[in-house]
Amino acid sequence: MVTADALGPPHLTWNVVADVRELLRFPFMQNAYLAGTIVAVTAGVVGYFMVLRGQTFAGHALSQVGFPGAAGAALLGVAPVFGVIAFCVTVAVAIALIPGRRSHEASFESAVIGSILAFALALGFLFTTLSNGFVTGAYAFLFGTFVGIGNTEVLTLLVTGVLIGTTLVIIGRRLFFASVDTDAAEARGVAVRTLATIYLLVLALAVAAAAQITGTLLVFALLVAPAATAQELSTRPGRTLGLSIVIALLVTWLGLASAYFSDYPIGFYVTTIAFVFYVLARARRALLG
Repeated sequence: MVTADALGPPHLTWNVVADVRELLRFPFMQNAYLAGTIVAVTAGVVGYFMVLRGQTFAGHALSQVGFPGAAGAALLGVAPVFGVIAFCVTVAVAIALIPGRRSHEASFESAVIGSILAFALALGFLFTTLSNGFVTGAYAFLFGTFVGIGNTEVLTLLVTGVLIGTTLVIIGRRLFFASVDTDAAEARGVAVRTLATIYLLVLALAVAAAAQITGTLLVFALLVAPAATAQELSTRPGRTLGLSIVIALLVTWLGLASAYFSDYPIGFYVTTIAFVFYVLARARRALLG
């Protein structure tokens, strides 16, 4: 009997059931799907608020500082994930210290975030130079990988996801109010600045978690594209949030399957599929007027 191993690398067939069995045949792919599911749900929820609040540039900056964080951690001989978390949280706090987010202050906020991002990337290049080349551990965090995701990583992502979800359940209504109308929220006594700081810390944790699947360079796509696509499909807050989660799940699951049956990194597929969904949503909206 000819086994799949004897046939060489895995390849797609016309038998969907056989392909799914092949996809989930190995424990590392089972863990990858568990981890990917947790990351997708987290990114779908956090990304919804990120797009709603108009903080996509802040999310972009947090995703990019994962690179110097991973490189610095690898240089020190510790797991890159700790460096990613440290840099993301530090930058989130720095962004939170920027004065209020009124419309006339938006350009100032963007300039400060851009300056922080430039400095962080410079540190990343320094760390890779000091390590005498590209750090292997940091490479996986740049472009994403589903290999090497063990039970410990899945458990860590689950704990992080539960922490993020619990926090957003507690502050969700007030955060939504403050995101839609900051002035009215302040007039009603909502602690807008405190909510903004808490959300940025939640966003930082979500970026660090998602980076383990998609990579720091492409994690931004999983955060913004599903949420942006959902907003093209619906204007109702609850439905939009649900669609954001569903689309993030589809993007992640399809990305994992595509990467498994090919030689290209998962980050490429996640980004491409997410972009295709967004383009289709925009085309649907244009056709419907």
